[in-house]
Amino acid sequence: MIVVSLALILVAVVLLVFGLAGGSSPLLVVSIGASLLAAVALVAGARQAAAGRASAVRETTDREPGIPTQHLPPTVHTGDPGWRQPPGPPVPDLPESAADAAGYEDEPAAQEITAAEVAQLALRSDEVRVVDGRPRYHLAECPHLIGREHEPLPVAEAVELGFTPCAHCAPGTTLLSGSGRR
Repeated sequence: MIVVSLALILVAVVLLVFGLAGGSSPLLVVSIGASLLAAVALVAGARQAAAGRASAVRETTDREPGIPTQHLPPTVHTGDPGWRQPPGPPVPDLPESAADAAGYEDEPAAQEITAAEVAQLALRSDEVRVVDGRPRYHLAECPHLIGREHEPLPVAEAVELGFTPCAHCAPGTTLLSGSGRR
């Protein structure tokens, strides 16, 4: 609509110039009409944009505030190796901590933290470490990382991607206690 409005304004200006230069009243009247149509198109475009923004705000506020939505990258379960991918869904009929570590005998247990603590971690920019295909995030000095290729990741992104904190180095407790950087 904005493009239409701009085009109508351009037409109105051209008609106004020719109407004034030639002394033609009909061109001046058409110029005024084009200006009015441009105003209507501009108002309609502004209303459409406001309605789009309002619906986007409604969609983001429909979920519970403070609790991040988990987004998995499209490469999960496609067989492609890649960073920042937690392993597949938990194995049915196993407790959560056992399901998270299923298939990894050397994987540390998940640190027990509340949903409120997860929400607080999701707002922090502290750096944690992840190992490709493993379900935990760790502090940089965690012994579990020794001999493993790992990468830094903001804790908020690790939480969003579905990683859980390592029980051995307890990044959730450490970062929430203020020992970590903000």
